[in-house]
Amino acid sequence: MAKRKLKKFAEVSSFDNCFFLSFEQSQAEGLKLKGKWHADYFKNTNPIVLELGCGKGEYTIGLAKRFPDKNFIGVDIKGNRIWTGAKIAVEEKMNNVAFIRTRIDFIEACFGKEEVSEIWITFPDPQPQKTRERKRLTNNMFIDRYKTILVENGIINLKTDNEPFYDYSKMIAEENNFQILDFTNDLYSFDKPRDEALTSIKTYYENLFSKKGFKICYLKYKI
Repeated sequence: MAKRKLKKFAEVSSFDNCFFLSFEQSQAEGLKLKGKWHADYFKNTNPIVLELGCGKGEYTIGLAKRFPDKNFIGVDIKGNRIWTGAKIAVEEKMNNVAFIRTRIDFIEACFGKEEVSEIWITFPDPQPQKTRERKRLTNNMFIDRYKTILVENGIINLKTDNEPFYDYSKMIAEENNFQILDFTNDLYSFDKPRDEALTSIKTYYENLFSKKGFKICYLKYKI
């Protein structure tokens, strides 16, 4: 298993659609493509959409196939995870896909001001302990980071199987007076029509938790 991970790690480092940002770089010049994603990588002005904590990149790849007029970037610290999505994008010659291996904490060092249009947070660790609230990807500290890279009225989407984390995230959005566009603690109850991409693209963890009987929560808001 260790050899397989090392092989994936080495391979993902060689992919042209994968980039790495270290702690040292994040504190200095940042990613070389910061502020230049449209001009130097995607070669277009289409909106940029991020998947934070992308894992195997199921949403990054799934959305990129459905919306060729947008650019998608998956971000995760684990190189052996993003290998799956990155390899699919390479093999299928998907020019609207990229991946960054780094910590979400360093997201401001990866993108320029108002360079991103939308963010997806798909099944993150809910960090349920009160002492770990600062690690929740929807807390105010992370929201402030997202604000620096998102366009005005940029959108954040959250999918999670953890209802307390969903409630917490919704509370943060309400406290900040963000415009909530959609919310449900049971996505597949079909209480109202929703975009097909929202229910048809499923991550590994969504499939896992759904099979265990967990309801899937969804939250969408502008900041």
